[in-house]
Amino acid sequence: MLIGQIKEIVRHPVKSLRGESVEKTKIMDYGLYGDRSHAYVDETNNGEFLTITRFQEMVRYSARFAGEDTVNVYPRTEVITPEGKVFEWEDEELIKELENKSKRKITTIEYPPSHVPIGPIAVEHIQLVSDASLEKLKELWGKTEVDHRRFRPNIIISLKEKIPFIEETWFGRKIKIGSEVELQVKSHCKRCMITTVDPDNAAKDPSLLKTIAKERQNHFGVYASVIKTGEIFAGDDIQLLE
Repeated sequence: MLIGQIKEIVRHPVKSLRGESVEKTKIMDYGLYGDRSHAYVDETNNGEFLTITRFQEMVRYSARFAGEDTVNVYPRTEVITPEGKVFEWEDEELIKELENKSKRKITTIEYPPSHVPIGPIAVEHIQLVSDASLEKLKELWGKTEVDHRRFRPNIIISLKEKIPFIEETWFGRKIKIGSEVELQVKSHCKRCMITTVDPDNAAKDPSLLKTIAKERQNHFGVYASVIKTGEIFAGDDIQLLE
C-alpha cells in the first residue's frame, strides 16, 4: 500500500552537528551511509561523545561529505562554522575553536563506511518523521513553525493521507522505499533537551519539549531498523508492506 514519498533525506556525518540534505544516498546495514560516523569525544567527561546536551552551539556547525560516497573510504568530511569558514573535520584550528568555546578537551573518533555502531546513531538505525506530524506539532506548540532539524530525523515522509502520527501505528511492520530498501518500524523516539535548542542561533526554549511531554507522552517520530540495503532517492515512493 502506497503511504507517501520521501520528502527529504538528512544525514549527519558528524554526531550532533547540523546534518546535510541529500538527493540520494545508500542505506547500509547500520542506516544512512556515514550517518554519525564521525564524532567529537569529550575527554573532560570520561570520553563520552560531545553532544548538544553539553555544548549547545554545536547546532550552529554543519557537516557534509564533499565528494562521492564510496563503500571503502569516506569523501572528505567538512565542517562549516557559524561564520561560514570551511574546515576538514579534524583540522587543528577547528578543534581548538571547539575546545575554547566548550571549555572541554576534545579528541576525535571515526567509524568505517562498512560498519558504524548503533551507539553513535541512536537506539536504532534510522529515524522517520512525517510532514503531517510536524504540522500537527506546530499546532499543538502554538508557533508559526517547527523546524525539523530540532529532531534530527533521517527521512522526512510526505504522507499521501495527511494523518498526524500515523507512523506510530506501523510498529512491527515493514516499509519499502523505492525498488530495493526495506525497513522495519520498531518504536517511538523519546525526546530530550536537544529539541529545545534553536538550530539557527542555539537559543534554548523549553516550551517545545514541554508540549511534546504533555501532548505526546514525550514521543515524536519513530525508529526503524534496516532489513534490506540499497539506494534511496528524494521522491521515492514508500509502501507499507502486508
